[in-house]
Amino acid sequence: MNAQLNQIAEAPEFIVVEGPIGVGKTTLANKLARSFGSDLLLEGADENPFLEKFYEDPKAAALPTQLFFLFQRAQQLKEMKQEDMFNPVRVADFLVEKDRLFAELTLGADELELYEQVYANLTIDTPQPDLVVYLQAPVEILLDRIQKRGLRHERFIESAYLQRLCDSYVRFFYQYDDAPLLIVNAADIDFANNEADYQLLYQQIKEVQSGRHYFNPTQVAL
Repeated sequence: MNAQLNQIAEAPEFIVVEGPIGVGKTTLANKLARSFGSDLLLEGADENPFLEKFYEDPKAAALPTQLFFLFQRAQQLKEMKQEDMFNPVRVADFLVEKDRLFAELTLGADELELYEQVYANLTIDTPQPDLVVYLQAPVEILLDRIQKRGLRHERFIESAYLQRLCDSYVRFFYQYDDAPLLIVNAADIDFANNEADYQLLYQQIKEVQSGRHYFNPTQVAL
């Protein structure tokens, strides 16, 4: 019990797991929350009533899709900030600044201007993470994982869109310096099903205190 309390005390207070669709960020966030005994914030894509229509017809549904996510994420962070901080560790599978990445990728100029105005007002004084874990994987691996999990709202995702999204993530995190950053090659590690793989990544996450770090693991045999 004392060892668990010491582990939590040494952990970053707010950990964010990020990466493109299908890379495993929600899976990792769930596992980290269990390991740290922490609260968990998930972006709740299934709750967005516009998402399936967006993948069918991006131009028609991009703005309501982005605004729904923006309102949802801003509200979650606001509630997190107002809650009792007795439990010092929080884990989330979204970075609110990332929301603009999707907006810039999907919105026209007039829609983007409106979105930016809403974003500026909603994200004032939102809490900043103490650690960001950015998961990367090639598009073909992401598509394979997306197809295997078979979510209804993801069945229209195309490789060209996913490639543009991955490129946008790379540009975003190339310049990101608002928090310590761990960049993980998630192509050859199965932290969802292989406990040894997960523990390898978990140890890396616990060791990051500042700066930018890279982790390029190979799968550990069971």
